[in-house]
Amino acid sequence: MEQFLRTLLGRGQDMVKAQSLVTLIQVYGQNPRVLATKEWGQFHPSGRGSVKWKLVGVRFFSQCSDALFSSARDTDGHGSHTLSTAGGNFVDGVNVFGNGNGNGTAKGGSPKAHVAAYKVCWPIMSTGSCYFADILAGFEAAISDGVDVISVSLGGRQPEELFSDPISIGSFHAVSNGRVVASSAGNRGPYPGTISNVAPWLFTVAASTTDSDFTSYVKLGDKKKLKGPRLSSMGLPSKKFYPLISAENANKANALPQEAKLCREGTLDAEKLKGKIVVCLEDKFSVVLQGSEAASAGAVGMVLANDGQNLYDFMAYPHVLPASHINYTDGEYIYSYIKHKMNPVSYMTKPKTKFPTIPAPVVASFSSRGPNTIQPSILKPDITAPGVNIIAAYSEATSVSGLLSDDRRVPLNSLTGTSMACPHVSGIVGLLKTLHPEWSPAAIKSAIMTTGIRMWKFLIFTSL
Repeated sequence: MEQFLRTLLGRGQDMVKAQSLVTLIQVYGQNPRVLATKEWGQFHPSGRGSVKWKLVGVRFFSQCSDALFSSARDTDGHGSHTLSTAGGNFVDGVNVFGNGNGNGTAKGGSPKAHVAAYKVCWPIMSTGSCYFADILAGFEAAISDGVDVISVSLGGRQPEELFSDPISIGSFHAVSNGRVVASSAGNRGPYPGTISNVAPWLFTVAASTTDSDFTSYVKLGDKKKLKGPRLSSMGLPSKKFYPLISAENANKANALPQEAKLCREGTLDAEKLKGKIVVCLEDKFSVVLQGSEAASAGAVGMVLANDGQNLYDFMAYPHVLPASHINYTDGEYIYSYIKHKMNPVSYMTKPKTKFPTIPAPVVASFSSRGPNTIQPSILKPDITAPGVNIIAAYSEATSVSGLLSDDRRVPLNSLTGTSMACPHVSGIVGLLKTLHPEWSPAAIKSAIMTTGIRMWKFLIFTSL
């Protein structure tokens, strides 16, 4: 893992991976503006490329938290992922699980930028999470250290008043000092008025799909093929049919069918499920747990059907068993097939990267929506960026699924959220800051928001 990070992030005096506040320090054609400190070791900028480290520093702020692990090291993969998306170096031969998912060269938005990380959030198992004072301390440190771009992949569950929101206050100070601050819009969609980080000086980023995905097919006994994304290190024998069952028909005697349909913990009967592929209805905030429950009950595979609100989402999750995630329409079909066939069967193909996927981009259903309930006259979010099935660096301090029962460890992972979208914009900001160091944060924000091209693939699609 350390060798991979040295490749991705460049040479570092300590391969520390931190989460939350990620900053980019541009050094193309000019001296870096971060001075040597005791915490970061000694280096003396004297010209282009004179700083020998990609990762020039990390700090953590936990004065208000009772965190059990007071360190800048990344314990959940979030910070490693966002940092490498914003400023990771070029890495060849990147894929997830080594089975062809996303083979190619990975890089961050500003691949030659120096980066620093400021950890201000802590595990939920402590009484903390993200405290007001720690967030402000992170902002102040980044400003004092002289960073050019601050990428903030965090936010509250609900929009907050500008004068009581630490991200609003900290970013205001940063922007007034010439720093660009990009922030995530939140993952509370598709409901209206859920957008967070609504300050007008923030560059608020929503999440959208990309034109590629990890495609797998569910083949039914009636020869119907259902397409869905799949991200798994395990597979089933090719073209071998297995009995297919709806989770609500595999419920324990003491479990409600509607609870079992969501494959919730303790609801599935192993005697009914063993050796079968189970169809579960998506439970939005516990998708990976659904796979764990199905596997523990003896299922050999899982088909996860979207509910109506998630019609356009095609998210691939690192389930602990072979699994495919199908859309709402296909979910209705497979439930009807199970209901009307005496012995329903199916099999799943191995995942392959499909390109292009049309239509794309599409705003993800989970991405928080406007209107801006704090200042309705200010439109938010400002922009959308790739935030679904994004491959980037990951911490091996945690499992690929985040489950304690999962012993899989990977240096790269595919994550989804507006946290993944935000550093895409931060990276672009870093490139613009290099080309136009004299531009103000407002000028950079305006240039990105008002510049675009029409994709040729989309033109072909619309002409059919």
